[in-house]
Amino acid sequence: MTYSIVARDSSTGEVGVGVQSQAFNTGAAVPWARPGVGAVATQSFTDRRYGWRGLELLEAGASPAEALDRLRTDDELVETLQVAIIDPAGAVAQHTGASCIPAAGHVSGADWAAQGNMLASERAWHEMGAAFERTEGTLAQRLLAALDAAEVTGGDWRGRGGAAILVVPAEGEAWERVIDLRVEEGDRSLVELRRLVDRAEAYRTTNRASSGRAELGRAGGLPERYVEWLAFLDAAGDGDVPLARERLRALEAVHPGWRGYARALAAHPDFPALGEILAE
Repeated sequence: MTYSIVARDSSTGEVGVGVQSQAFNTGAAVPWARPGVGAVATQSFTDRRYGWRGLELLEAGASPAEALDRLRTDDELVETLQVAIIDPAGAVAQHTGASCIPAAGHVSGADWAAQGNMLASERAWHEMGAAFERTEGTLAQRLLAALDAAEVTGGDWRGRGGAAILVVPAEGEAWERVIDLRVEEGDRSLVELRRLVDRAEAYRTTNRASSGRAELGRAGGLPERYVEWLAFLDAAGDGDVPLARERLRALEAVHPGWRGYARALAAHPDFPALGEILAE
C-alpha cells in the first residue's frame, strides 16, 4: 500500500530508495540499501526478507533478476508482494504480484525502477520515473522529486503517512549512509521529509568544505549557533588567530562547553593553529 523508487546516481555511484505510504513507520520496512551492493524496496504486504536476503544475494554475485527469482521460489505469498531491486551498475528487477491492490504496477528506466500499489492512478509510477529523469541535484533530491510527482497523481488513495529516503555511497562498509531519514506519519510527511533532506544536504556540504563553511551553513538554513561555530572553524582553518579567539569567546559566552569542543579538534590536521588559539 505504497509507492517507491529505487535508483542509482550514475555520476557518484550512490544507490538509494525513496518511499511514501499511508502506513505508519514505512521507512523501517520498505527501503534497504548497502554500499557497493545495491538497493531494494519491498512493499505491499511487505516481506522484509526480500530486503535483507536480496542484498545478501546481490553481494554474493547474483544479478537483480537472479536474486528476485530466488526470493520468489516457494513463496506462497509472492502474489501479494511488490519488490524492486537495483544493483551498483543500474540493472533492475521488479515484481508486482497479481493480488496487489489496484492501482498497482511498475516501470523502469536507466538507473531507476518505480512501483506502487493501492494508488489513486496508474500514472503514478510513470510520473515518478519522468520526474527522476528530469530533476537535477543529488540522488536524495531526485528521489524526493519522484515521490512528489506520485503524490500529484493522487498518491496512496488512503492518504499520506510515513515517508523515507535512504541513500548509500558507491562503496564502503555495510553500515555507511549518505542520507537515512524518515517521517513516521502525518499528512505533511513529504513536506517534512524535504525539510529534513535539505537540512541533511546542508550539513553534508558544510562538513565537506575546507573554507567558507559559515556562508554555506547560513545559505543552507542551519541553526545560527552552529553557523557561529562554523565561522570559528573558518577563522581557525585560515590561521587567523585573533579572529578565531574572538569568535570562540563569543561562543563561550553562551556556554563554556564550546572551548572543550574546540580542544577536541586540536589534533586535527585542518586546524594547525588551534593550539595557539586555545593558549590564550
